[in-house]
Order: sequence, then C-alpha cells, then structure tokens
Amino acid sequence: MHAPIRMRRAVLAVLSAAILVTAGCAREAGGGGQGTEGTADAEEVLLQPAAAQGPDPFTRSTVEPAGAAPAATPTAAPRTPAPGDGAPHTLPGSTPGLYGGTRSVASCDVGQQIGLLAADPAREEAFAQSAGVSRAGVPDFLRGLTPVVLRADTRVGNHGFRAGSATTFQSVLQAGTAVMVDGRGLPRVRCACGNPLSRPAGAGDTGSGQGERWTGYDPARIVTVAPAGKAVTDLVVVDADHNSWMERPVGDEGARDHTPEVPPPYAPGTDITGPLPDAPPRKPKKPGEPATPTPSLSTPVPGDCPTPGSPTPPGEAVASTEEPSGTPAPTHCPTPTDVPSDGATDGYPDPFPEPPTDEPTGTPVDPDDPPQDLVPLMTDEPQTAIRLPWQDVAEGVPEDGSEPVGG
Repeated sequence: MHAPIRMRRAVLAVLSAAILVTAGCAREAGGGGQGTEGTADAEEVLLQPAAAQGPDPFTRSTVEPAGAAPAATPTAAPRTPAPGDGAPHTLPGSTPGLYGGTRSVASCDVGQQIGLLAADPAREEAFAQSAGVSRAGVPDFLRGLTPVVLRADTRVGNHGFRAGSATTFQSVLQAGTAVMVDGRGLPRVRCACGNPLSRPAGAGDTGSGQGERWTGYDPARIVTVAPAGKAVTDLVVVDADHNSWMERPVGDEGARDHTPEVPPPYAPGTDITGPLPDAPPRKPKKPGEPATPTPSLSTPVPGDCPTPGSPTPPGEAVASTEEPSGTPAPTHCPTPTDVPSDGATDGYPDPFPEPPTDEPTGTPVDPDDPPQDLVPLMTDEPQTAIRLPWQDVAEGVPEDGSEPVGG
C-alpha cells in the first residue's frame, strides 16, 4: 500500500534534481562569443576586490605591483541614489582620468599573459571565444591592449574557465584593479586572473552585490564603460605617483608615456563618478604644419602709432614713444628725423599750411637799412677801400661820380 507512494515521491525528487542541474549548467555555459555583453542573470553581481583572483581564473596573476598603484579611497559622503535608480553611471572609454597608472611602468605583463594562454590550448581557445577573436589572433589581440588601473568601481561582464570551457558572470571590479583596455577604452582583460572581460549584461542593480564590500564601496559611485565614439591613439590617465596627467599610447606598456599638450579641463584628483566639465575639442597639429606667425615689429599694426595731426584731448598725457615697460616703440612708426618742406618740426606735413604772401616775415626793418643778406658783409667781415653805391647816395654823391650839387 505504501510502496507506490514512496516510488512516486522518489521519481519527483529525481526529476526536481535534474531540472536544477540542467538550469545551472545552462547558466554556466551561456555568454561569451563576441566580447560585447554577457548573458548571465544581471541581478547576481559578484563584488571582486582588486587583489583577489576570484572564481574560475583563466591563468595566474600577471599584475606588475610597481605599475598597479592602488586607487585613492573616496572620501566624499556616500551618495543617495534616486528611487529606482540603482544603475551604474556610464562613461565613454576615452574619458580623461577614467584610468590611472604609474609613469613608464605597465600594470600588467602582457608577454607573460600571452605565454600562459599559449601553454594550454584549451584555455587559449576558450579565451579566444570569450574575447571574440580567433585562437591564432590572441597574441596580437593582447599586444594591442593597454595596461592601466581602474580609478572607480566598475561593472563588467566577466568570463572564467572551468572544466575545459568558459563561464560567464557579472562582477564589480574594485578601483585599483589592473586591467587591459582596447582602442575604444573598454576593459578587456583582468590581469589578476587572466579573465577576458566584456560589457555588462543589462542595467543591473549593483546595490545587492554578492561578496564582501570594501572600504569606500558605494553603489551610487559604480560606473560602466561605453566604447568611445571612435578609436583613440592615446589614453589620458592619471599618474598616481605624482597626481598629474599623462598620455599613454594605445598598445604601449609605458615606454612612451608623456605629458598631454592640452590637459583636461579638470584636476587629476577630480571624482570621475560625478559631473565632469566638457573637455574642449583637441585639434592635433598636422605633420609639417608651420607654427602660427608672430607679428613683427616692422609689420604695421593698426592702433600702434599716434594719428598724425590728432590733438591730445584735454586732461590726457601726450602719448610717449616708449611702451610702459621701457620697450622701444615699434620700428614702423614715423620718427621726426627730417623737417618737411612746409617747415613743420613735428615730423609730419602741416595739414593747414599758411597761404603764400609777399609780406616780409619776422621783425619789421627800416627801409633805409641795408638788405639783411648783406649785413654780414658790414659787420662780420673786415672793412675795405671799396665804396658801396648806397653810401655815395647817402652822402649826396651822384651815381655817375660827378661832384655833388652845391658841394
């Protein structure tokens, strides 16, 4: 009587267990493929500290301690997200300060990562499938990535390796995690475990993340990274040792780090999880493009020289021929070196010359005085025996030499 009941219960138990196992396997096998978005349940998010290897690692750690400087712990008060707004803040991969690092030092050993995958064909094949590349293209794919460090807690799609195949899960990586990013600024490899990364699945509410929370963890400050609008040649990152800006060329491991010509419009220590000012468009100088010419002092510049004939307004000082700093006036300004034919002594033609006249100028002279051009002969030169005509006339002697009348 009880045997059929017991058998029925046993069959139901076996069926239930089979359903659970099948569901679990389907979840683990899902995702991957093109390295874009995972397919695991977006509500289950694993919190992963920067130094923890995490579940199902592809390889051992390839983090370079000297290049993986820890990110600063946020000191601002936790944010209170709006009701129903638990989604991470999305930033383009080209955002200045999204990543950090140490100048001239890589955060990951790219060559070692290539060697670890090549030593295990099954792992390399699973890695290639998750990253969306061919197995033969894995070395070039990794060499094209840039080792940096996350500067904010970042939501990603994560891919592990178990039982010969790839697994997929969602995770939040702690700020300070060493990663490799691609030419559009997307995190593609987590160096502590060698796992390929992809964009997270769905919006997701990171407030219910699984795992131990670290100091400074704030669900309202978690970010996700969107691909930059176009491929970039350099990433503007923060030099953690000097709290300054630096540019790291894409695919470089720090050997060509340099200071950006145009720094971002905010300080390196700015909280990138908050509002950021718009960066001005950068216009790189074309190869061989000449520098902008500087005006020469010999080039006429409007307004540098005083206008000839312009009177000085009352109460204003006459313009000086030198700049306030003592620098000589521009060489193109006229100088009063020659006196014009009109007699002006200011170096400029007289705009209102006097009309010509027959009247003598200067002090009036007596008609009986000798011509002014002969005065020097009478005063400065020594006297001679020559008698001048006007002297005879003045003394009553006729001009023909005869004796004066009545003499």
